[in-house]
Amino acid sequence: MEINITIPSDLKDITLRQYKKFIKIQEGIENTTFLQLKIIEIFCNVDLKLAKTMKYTDVEEISASILNLFTEQPKLVTHFTINEVNYGFVPNLDDMTLGEYIDLDQYSSDYNDIEIAMNVLYRPVKAKYKHKYLIVDYDPDTKERILDMPMDAVISSMFFFLNLRIELANTILNSLEGKDLVQRADLVNFKQNMDGISRFLPYLKETLKELNISLN
Repeated sequence: MEINITIPSDLKDITLRQYKKFIKIQEGIENTTFLQLKIIEIFCNVDLKLAKTMKYTDVEEISASILNLFTEQPKLVTHFTINEVNYGFVPNLDDMTLGEYIDLDQYSSDYNDIEIAMNVLYRPVKAKYKHKYLIVDYDPDTKERILDMPMDAVISSMFFFLNLRIELANTILNSLEGKDLVQRADLVNFKQNMDGISRFLPYLKETLKELNISLN
């Protein structure tokens, strides 16, 4: 039986909504083959019954190629469009309010509510002139609409935010040379904790291991 499906070839072809759905279901699935079928169902928008009629080798190859997309580190995505609305990355992080920073800091490493952090970082553009633009004020109640954002924006912004925190830790550590060792040790621990991608990505890497797919 011939089946025509659209296979995502880039992180921008996958939405945050799909990613969250996959993370939620994969935690309770121990059968590798069934998990591969769910990958195709979720990320290729194929009915599960139809996916079961595909060749096993095709299922393996497609599911592996999709999961390997999540090992990439894309460049920071500053703009994307959802339902004809242009969203822009926060132009100046220094202008964020305390409430915005608290939500960003609290939920940037929580894959269950990662959309809250994304709703802080990306907002509809209300005015634009050449390369400069203004975004709307932060509204915590609009987090649901951000679920259809592309995953390259999610992952790239998390790398960006994480690197900022690492740079901040380095700056503070350098300024503490010769000062209180306990305080310095605490900041070293903070830097080590920040040194890597945020905690929501290891779930995908663990899945890759279970499927015996080597990580680049």
